[in-house]
Amino acid sequence: MSKIVAVIGASSNRRKFGNKAVRAFRHKGFTVIPVNPNEAEVEGTKTVASVLDIAGPVDMVTVYVPPQVGVRVMEEIARKGVRDVWLNPGADGGQVIDRARELGIEPTVACSIVGIGESPSQY
Repeated sequence: MSKIVAVIGASSNRRKFGNKAVRAFRHKGFTVIPVNPNEAEVEGTKTVASVLDIAGPVDMVTVYVPPQVGVRVMEEIARKGVRDVWLNPGADGGQVIDRARELGIEPTVACSIVGIGESPSQY
C-alpha cells in the first residue's frame, strides 16, 4: 500500500510548486490528495478543502501556502494526527514553525520534492 500524502496548497497551475508536488509524489508512487478550498481538481484528482476532510489516515503533509495560512492549517494538521510535515520554501515562516512545535509537530523545513529524490525542474 502506498503512502498517503496531502499536498496543502495544491494548484491546477502547472508552473506552481503545489502542482509540481502533486506530479512528483504521484510519480514516486504515493497516493496524493490535493488540498485547496479554491480548486475543484488538480491533475485529474478531486481536491478537498481541508486535511480534516480526508477520510482515513494521512502519512505525510507537504505545505505550499503562505505563512499566514500555514499557521491556521497547522492546527488542522495536528488535529488530523499527522506528524510527518514538510514546510516548503515560502511556506516556512518562523511563526508557522513555532505554531507547529507548540502543537507537537517537528516540521521538516525543506523542499519535499527534493526530499523524495526528485527535482522540481523535472515537472
